[in-house]
Amino acid sequence: MRRTDKLGGSWCPADRFEGTWAIRQPRAFDRLGACGQASRVPRRARTVIVVLATLVLASAAACGQGPEGSPEGSAGGSPSGQAASPSAVTAATPLPSATSRPEPGHEVYGFLPYWEVDKTIAAHLRSTDLTTLALFSVTNNRKGAIDSKQNGYRRITGEIGAQVIREARERGVRVDLVFTSFGRARNDGFFGDLALQGATIASLVALVEELGLDGINVDVEGLDPALVPAYGAFVGRLREALVAADQSDELSVSTSGNVLGAGMAAAAATAGVDRIFLMGYDYRVAGSEPGATSPLDRRDGDERDLQWSLDLYEAFGVPPGRTLLGLPLYGRMWPVTGPELGAPSTGPGVVWVPRRNLDILEDPAIVPVRDEIEVVELYALLRAKSGALTGPSATPLPPPSNTPAGSGGAAAASPGSWRAVYVDSPETLGPKLALANDRGLAGAGFWAIGYERGLPGYTELINRFAAGQPME
Repeated sequence: MRRTDKLGGSWCPADRFEGTWAIRQPRAFDRLGACGQASRVPRRARTVIVVLATLVLASAAACGQGPEGSPEGSAGGSPSGQAASPSAVTAATPLPSATSRPEPGHEVYGFLPYWEVDKTIAAHLRSTDLTTLALFSVTNNRKGAIDSKQNGYRRITGEIGAQVIREARERGVRVDLVFTSFGRARNDGFFGDLALQGATIASLVALVEELGLDGINVDVEGLDPALVPAYGAFVGRLREALVAADQSDELSVSTSGNVLGAGMAAAAATAGVDRIFLMGYDYRVAGSEPGATSPLDRRDGDERDLQWSLDLYEAFGVPPGRTLLGLPLYGRMWPVTGPELGAPSTGPGVVWVPRRNLDILEDPAIVPVRDEIEVVELYALLRAKSGALTGPSATPLPPPSNTPAGSGGAAAASPGSWRAVYVDSPETLGPKLALANDRGLAGAGFWAIGYERGLPGYTELINRFAAGQPME
């Protein structure tokens, strides 16, 4: 998810956000290169994925409720819990079987980041049909207490946070507290220290009770895959303490759509968590070539898309009835060589939030092109000398076409003047929500509620999904 507070992640100048350095989101598939960008890795056959699943599950079974915690997120490559060779493990351990697909649910899980907690957010939430509102986020200090100096804590426990919580409860919406822990060094230390984990668990449960909340979401990113069993043990102990305080409370986790994320989701499911939020976004990051943040298919031939991630979770035995498909309410903008669909980048991409770009989205002269393969909107924009962005119709150049780059599209403007925005609209999110129905998932969710303010089509789509209406 997108963070602007220093929570233990790594800083990357490729991702500026809200005037501060944003913590890199370590979700590029399947391993990270410089600045957290996606590194090219060979495609994995399904048999290799199953072997990796077996390694994770065998390790989790061996450790049980052991003295360690383990990673969640999407920070690394293939999860492996033991040093044994894949052939030795698979020979001794049954392969995970595909889970049956239940009737789909229509839960809606919405993350509200602290930087969206302002004077207008409560009114926006009143019109959005959420099952659970997740308040992002708090973290622990070195002694296991909640870090009260962090902006997330201050916003959540402040006046507007109290209003948001009170009104959500009055509407029958569950409210979760999001616990975040980012960064390899930080998490190596955390999951190697039982006393710190225990103190943190006690602090989290106490804050949930103090604020009158309904549960906790655990979002841990940037971890060693070898800590997957320890992660499962940690979330198991956290859930036990949470339910002991209030039997109606629930624990959920956020896990990425790559191999490591699937391994962590499986470990969390084994530990008994109530919901698993599959973060179905950041398939492209700042250093990636332009395209959909959450592709339904891939124009570039890469296999890693939403369906690939869901297949991965199924291979790892993650129960679909406890899985929520997370989708983005944001996109990315890249400088590109031209307005064509798939035009290569000339620099890193940046996060593009719809509500901060209403002038573009509401301008009738700026018409997006839909990528029917990845199922995403492309806005081809021109940067003027003043820095303002306009549509191609503001110049004599023809509008962008659905013709792939390199096959004869629109004429080029001056070098460096084109910007390509790939962002989901309500129309492109519909087929992705339909995928959650087709897979029999518990529902879907969004990062991040608030990003769609001022654009009622998104809210209407969310409400239709919650009501069980057709998505396509």
